[in-house]
Amino acid sequence: MQNLLANITISVNDKLYVKNPETSELGRKIIEYSIILIDEIGFDNFTFKKLGDLIGSNESSLYRYFENKHKLLIYLSSWYWGWIEYRLAFATNNIKDPKEKLRIGIGILTEKIADDSTTLHINEAILNRIIITEFTKTLLTKEIDEENKIGFFLVYKRVINRLIEMINDVNPNYPFAKSLASSIVEGALHQHFLKEHLITITNCDDSVTPTDFYTNMIDTILQ
Repeated sequence: MQNLLANITISVNDKLYVKNPETSELGRKIIEYSIILIDEIGFDNFTFKKLGDLIGSNESSLYRYFENKHKLLIYLSSWYWGWIEYRLAFATNNIKDPKEKLRIGIGILTEKIADDSTTLHINEAILNRIIITEFTKTLLTKEIDEENKIGFFLVYKRVINRLIEMINDVNPNYPFAKSLASSIVEGALHQHFLKEHLITITNCDDSVTPTDFYTNMIDTILQ
């Protein structure tokens, strides 16, 4: 699967950027080091000036790629969910058994992410930590309805819709497939966060993973 992913370009809504960062060395550097810096200091403390200082570039040069840091965060999130979507597609494409297909899908959506060496300027393991801690900041805004109309969250919704289809294939009579799918995707991020920071309110730890929890949940609910 890694070799197949190496030949694929992740598409991101072109309204998220002024200039496509994938088209230049500076643009790819912006993506690479924004991930590193947001992970280090948090999105609230992140600024284009700090990023410019880190990569040795004028702050004004960064604005030639992104209008503001909010759109940069949505760009990073969109890229991440696009990467997850491709992994889901490849891993489940030839799986005939619906239950096995759903289990594989749950695994990809809930597992701890390792870096994908085929994407040289993006460290998916670090990006995953950003998604865990910062993704809700792309959604919980006053602009969500307008941004949704523009299509900023299409890839994220496609990932959830893939999971909805898998759930329906296992049990077409289950009446809450959409709510279950979105709860799994969002909840997995939350369980990873709790596992690292608020361990007394989750059963997930070094021996029990969010994947274990959600696999048990679907086996129980959809039996």
